Amino acid sequence: QVQLVESGGGLVQAGGSLRLSCAASGFTFSSYVLSWVRQAPGKGLEWVSAINGGGGSTTYADSVKGRFTISRDNAKNTLYLQMNSLKPEDTAVYYCATGGESNWSRGYWGKGTLVPVST
Repeated sequence: QVQLVESGGGLVQAGGSLRLSCAASGFTFSSYVLSWVRQAPGKGLEWVSAINGGGGSTTYADSVKGRFTISRDNAKNTLYLQMNSLKPEDTAVYYCATGGESNWSRGYWGKGTLVPVST
């Protein structure tokens, strides 16, 4: 069955960096558009970024553009999110999901990894 397992979260200071990973199994990884989605405490889900199957096309929410970089290693079935210049408002549970900006909510999700950003 499809499995997505996020890792790499943890407490980080504002201005710091963190790299999240998402290990995938149970589907043909390189055929899928993948996204990172986040949920801040007490708020709704927010799409963050997406990458196409080959890794050559990426899109970002305006809130993270220029600070976050999405990438993938199809040989390792792993999705990444490099987060730089973190802000307290980036505090959230981060999920990887199958699908892009318009359809991630109908795809498969992992259980998420928590990223608290301290001031």
